[in-house]
Amino acid sequence: MTFEYGKLTYLEIKEKIDEGYMAVLPTGCTEQQGPHTSVDFDTWLASELSISAAVRANEKYGAKYLVVPTIPYGPTPEHRNYGYGFIDIPQDVYEGLIYSVLKSLAQQGFRKIVIFRGCGGHHLNNVAERFNNDFKGVSVAEIPHYPFYDVWCKYGDPNLPGGHADSFTTSLALFKRKETVREDKIYNPYSEEPDWADPNLDFSKYSKTGVIGDPTQATEELGEKLWNSTVEAVADTFRDVAFK
Repeated sequence: MTFEYGKLTYLEIKEKIDEGYMAVLPTGCTEQQGPHTSVDFDTWLASELSISAAVRANEKYGAKYLVVPTIPYGPTPEHRNYGYGFIDIPQDVYEGLIYSVLKSLAQQGFRKIVIFRGCGGHHLNNVAERFNNDFKGVSVAEIPHYPFYDVWCKYGDPNLPGGHADSFTTSLALFKRKETVREDKIYNPYSEEPDWADPNLDFSKYSKTGVIGDPTQATEELGEKLWNSTVEAVADTFRDVAFK
């Protein structure tokens, strides 16, 4: 049994929709993740976490979700000045793409769609609102709350600076895809807390490496705890959307 839309035939997808399956749309991005982590991290995270949470939500609650292929690009203007490792999509183009995907899913019969963002900087509330107005009574898109900080506070040091390519994300990478982590390049660079609300946010003003926070507390063992707790938290979110 698979919960991945992309691994089914179109007739199998129809069967799943007829059975009441909902959709998860993971949105990732391609951007620098400091000197120690690969630029596909956010796309990988959105994909793997969505699939794992869909499986867990089905096991625990009987929630039925298909996870569509992850969109690997988004707006990344804050990373441009590092020179390499980014694919930057203008916000209006990005919103048009997301809307088109949502529309396609609604036209197939998915009545509920969860947009699960792999990158916290992607603003999709306007797209979801427009879609929900246009498809009122037919389909609804929801953007769940990020559980990452709450999970980190359970197992990590809440006073440890974080924000990007930090000990939380690096721990996940060490546990789930250690081969992508350049462990010899994990160090604590000087970085300032960015103004996250700045519409012209530029990470290079705050960090020479692109790391925001301290990644040096990352471990594989911590990553296992963080991963399992995050999967459970997202599965609970999928349950809440499914049965409300």
